[in-house]
Amino acid sequence: MKKVIFTEFGGPEVLQLVDAEDPHAGPGQVRIAVRAAGVNPVDWRIREGQVLGAHPTVLPSGVGLDAAGVVDEVGEGVVGVEVGDSVFGEGSSTYAEFAVLSAWAKMPEGLTFEEAAGYPSVVETALRLIREVGVRPGQTLLVSGASGGVGSAVLQIARERGIAVIGTAGAANQDYLRGLGALATTYGEGWVERVRRLGRVDAALDLAGSGVIAELVALTGDPGRVISIADLGAPEFGVHFSGVAGSVPDALAEAVDLISRGRLHIPVEKSYSLTDAAAAHADSHAGHTRGRRVIVVEPVQAMAEGRTTTPSSSE
Repeated sequence: MKKVIFTEFGGPEVLQLVDAEDPHAGPGQVRIAVRAAGVNPVDWRIREGQVLGAHPTVLPSGVGLDAAGVVDEVGEGVVGVEVGDSVFGEGSSTYAEFAVLSAWAKMPEGLTFEEAAGYPSVVETALRLIREVGVRPGQTLLVSGASGGVGSAVLQIARERGIAVIGTAGAANQDYLRGLGALATTYGEGWVERVRRLGRVDAALDLAGSGVIAELVALTGDPGRVISIADLGAPEFGVHFSGVAGSVPDALAEAVDLISRGRLHIPVEKSYSLTDAAAAHADSHAGHTRGRRVIVVEPVQAMAEGRTTTPSSSE
C-alpha cells in the first residue's frame, strides 16, 4: 500500500510517499480502506519533533490521526461493526491507503468521507476545551483563532449549550464566524480593545498559538480561565496547555448526534492527494483556515472491485 512517512524531523519536505506493508487490526481495533484523512496541526507539530507527551514518536513514523473509510478487517473482540461499514474515527498513520483505527463510529447519513475525516480529533478537542475551561451557560467564551476546525466546532458546540462566543480571525473570515453565531473581530493592533467593546469575557481559548496568552489572561482576569492547545509557552503565564485527549468514543458519539441533528457542520476548505501531503502541512501551518483540510485517498483496487482481505487474529 501507499503511505506517507517521515524518517527525520523537519519541515514539510521530510514527508515521503512510500510503499509499505499493510497494517492489521489487533484486538479492539478495525482496519479501514482509507477514503480521506484529516489534516490537523498536531500532525505537523509531531513531524517537526515538538515534544508532545501524548504522541511519542519513533522514527520512521507514519502521519495522521483521523480518517474516514470502509471497514475491511475487524479485530478480535470488536462488536457492532462489520466489513463494509462506512466509519470515521481516530487511529495512527492515517495518511495511507489502509489504516488501523482504535476509536470509530458509523458515519452519519448524508456525510461524505471527505467531510467525515475532518471531525474526530477536532470534536474531541472542542469538547475537552469547553469542559476544561469551565465555561457555563450564560457566560461568554473568547476563542482566539476561531475559524479553523477546532474553532468551528467550539463555536457551534458552545452555542448549542447556551454559551455566548466571541471569535477572532482574519478579515476574510469575519462573516464565517458570524454565520456560526459568534461575535467576531479581527486580529492585529487594537484587538484587545475591540474584544472588550463586544462584552465581558468569562473564559478564553488559544487555538492559534499567536503569542496572545498574556492578553487572554488580562481579558479574563484569571490564568485559570484560559487554556491553550497551540502555545507550548502557556504554562509560563500560569495557563494550562491541553494536549492529552479525553474519550474519543464519547466525542464521536456526540459528533454523530450533533451532525445528525444539523447542529454541527465543519466545511472542508481544501482537499489534497497523498502526493500533496507536504503542501497540506505547509498550508495548515500557515493558518487562516476556514474549517478543515483533508487528504483524499483514491479507493485501492481491491476495494474498488468489491474484494476485502481476510481478518487477521494474530496481528
